[in-house]
Amino acid sequence: MIERISPPGAPTPRGPYSPAVRAGDYIYVSGQISIDPVSGQVVFGDVQVETRQVLTNIKQILESCGASLATVVRCGVYLVDAGDFKPMNEVYAEFFGEARPARTTIIVAALPLKDAKVEIDAVAYVG
Repeated sequence: MIERISPPGAPTPRGPYSPAVRAGDYIYVSGQISIDPVSGQVVFGDVQVETRQVLTNIKQILESCGASLATVVRCGVYLVDAGDFKPMNEVYAEFFGEARPARTTIIVAALPLKDAKVEIDAVAYVG
């Protein structure tokens, strides 16, 4: 069974996709950038500010789906600047602590939203 989820409190998608999809025992969270879900505006700042907003959004989406950051098994991180890896990683560690999902970090030429520094997607197990 597949369920497309647009949880309350999540940023409104800016394209033809669902914020999350439940497929069996997994929740797939679409890539998130630093959008404030209340105002709908992008929160620009250094990579730590943006990463904090991104992970707050992911946490909210997961909790609305009955999951949590502790149940995340994989993340994909997309950075525009390789120099932002260490500061992004510091905030990432604050959110995940010892949970430490598998992760891939990719340096990209640009993200779909101009001037965004980081995008993160996640997969959580809820079985």
